[in-house]
Amino acid sequence: MSIITIQCRLVASESTRHYLWQIMSEKNTPLVNELLKQVGKHADFEKWLQAGKLPPGVVRPVCNSLANQECFADQPKRFYKSAIELTEYIYKSWLALQQRRQKQVDGKTRWLSMLKSDAELVEISGCSLENIRAKALEILVRITTHPSNQQQQKKKSKKGSNSKASSKLSTTLFETYDQTEDKLERSAITYLLKNNCQVTEEEEDEKKFALRRRKKEKEIERLKEQLASRMPHGRDLTGEQWLQTLLIATTTVPQSEEEAHSWQSSLLKKASSIPFPVQFTSKEDLIWSKNQNGRICVKFSGLGEHIFEVYCDRRQLHWFQRFLEDQQIKRSGKDQYSSGLFTLCSGRLAWQENEGTGVRGSAATAAPWNVHRLTLYCSLDTRLWTIEGTETVSQDKAAEVAKELTKMQDKGDLNPNQQNYVKRLSSTLTKINNPYPRPSKPLYQGQTSILVGVSLGLEKPATAAVVDASTNTVLAYRSLKQLLGKNYKLLNRQRQQQQRNAHERHKAQKRSTPNQLSESELGKHLDNLLAKSIITLAQTYQAGSIVVPNIKNVREVIHSEIEAKAENKCPNFKEGQQKYAKQYRQNMHRWSYSRLIDCIHTQAAKAKIPVEQGPQPIRGSPQEKARSLAIAAYHSRQNKS
Repeated sequence: MSIITIQCRLVASESTRHYLWQIMSEKNTPLVNELLKQVGKHADFEKWLQAGKLPPGVVRPVCNSLANQECFADQPKRFYKSAIELTEYIYKSWLALQQRRQKQVDGKTRWLSMLKSDAELVEISGCSLENIRAKALEILVRITTHPSNQQQQKKKSKKGSNSKASSKLSTTLFETYDQTEDKLERSAITYLLKNNCQVTEEEEDEKKFALRRRKKEKEIERLKEQLASRMPHGRDLTGEQWLQTLLIATTTVPQSEEEAHSWQSSLLKKASSIPFPVQFTSKEDLIWSKNQNGRICVKFSGLGEHIFEVYCDRRQLHWFQRFLEDQQIKRSGKDQYSSGLFTLCSGRLAWQENEGTGVRGSAATAAPWNVHRLTLYCSLDTRLWTIEGTETVSQDKAAEVAKELTKMQDKGDLNPNQQNYVKRLSSTLTKINNPYPRPSKPLYQGQTSILVGVSLGLEKPATAAVVDASTNTVLAYRSLKQLLGKNYKLLNRQRQQQQRNAHERHKAQKRSTPNQLSESELGKHLDNLLAKSIITLAQTYQAGSIVVPNIKNVREVIHSEIEAKAENKCPNFKEGQQKYAKQYRQNMHRWSYSRLIDCIHTQAAKAKIPVEQGPQPIRGSPQEKARSLAIAAYHSRQNKS
């Protein structure tokens, strides 16, 4: 992952800020809101919902029809394109999420229909529990001794991964259940599945089984509520929707508690006060220059002569200087260089919410364009910083262009448009093979057998293990305290801040008042410190890659960790375990694992170190989890090759 995102503040005259705010808030954001509404009302929307994806080319015709209306007219072409891309992105994400939820509902509903107590299995099969256990043992032996399964089990045993083998066995049992109509065999398969693919002689606890079944029912209910959640509705900058909800809530009696709760949630939710950002996906949509004071400035395609000065951190200044240099080299080269090798990939122009009051003494201090700040987010390819990385990128792009040229030439007779397209491809191929003059820096070369595994947990958010997977040898362990070093004291400060904010949020909830307390800046700083320390560790041992857990598996890992601690603290006392687990969650540190993984990806991209993902084991110490994660990733890579 070599793409990273940097940001800077943009400073411009008040007239420029005013113009930009008006066009983004009064035209572009309402256009996005209307596109979201129109797509949701499309005749084929139910088909898209079932497929879980939005077909290409759906939003553009809708946008073209709306662009002629007076309220959406007179926008730069780039703004219309941005609205289309943003609408597609929102719906693609939402549809994929709904499809995943629907699959979870279907899977849990299927299992709930199969899940029966031992007494119910005896009644359904017409056989005794001993016969069911005997049949279950027979099925288990038959499946595990199948030649293909035996071969897979040998591979799993070499890797030391029992969880994958158990998952494969469960899948086989479900398939066998669907293929048979024999009541005894189905009952035996259900018995195996609910007992973790094992035959046990212990008597079933009816209360525990009822609780297990009820828990599954609650999971399905919660997922169905999420599926029924409202569709994307955009941003209400004028507060009109909030006023409508207030009017309904004060003049209408709610029909149910759910309706009253939805009204309350809408009224307490803090609405966004800033418009949607504008995306510039072309590398040449941003025109860079320097003013008379030597400050880097930028202009945007479609915004005429409006100029913005760039204010950024010193650590990011060299990137903006590179953007300027790339364009200067291309202009002076007279079509010798390709914009495809620009370090900049894309830009996003956005307003950043600010609680200030604008410029003192001004008559328009309350104007939003004086209160909120303009921010530019730039996505860039770190490989293009050096000549070695640029050569790698140019080779990849040249191969793609050559493949397209071959495809066009194989067609034979070409029409004039196709011939022009071939000429453009040939010109692009020539330019790509002429790289930009850039500094030389040898590419990072790590040993492929050495990996840094990073395990995530609740009590110890991050633990690293450097492993030589070829010999299954651990070269070094690093705890959270060792990774943070002298900055470890910041962790205690954040924990205190979290507990204080949690208390304030609790009081706000009692008063039914909104609150926006957060400690995200300190948490983000800690994540960056951890990521840098992990990268330094990888470089010290010349690791070939860094392995992080699959974020989908983290919740299960942490939940299992809390349950294990609760059972150990309060054995044979269910209510005590639940109370202890609740208190433990409140007292322990709450960590943004996805943000930490993003920071690791970003820092690793700068250092040119690959990042892999894999499932983290549920059991074991943090060190053992980190070690197993690295070894499993190495063997998975070996099997693919």
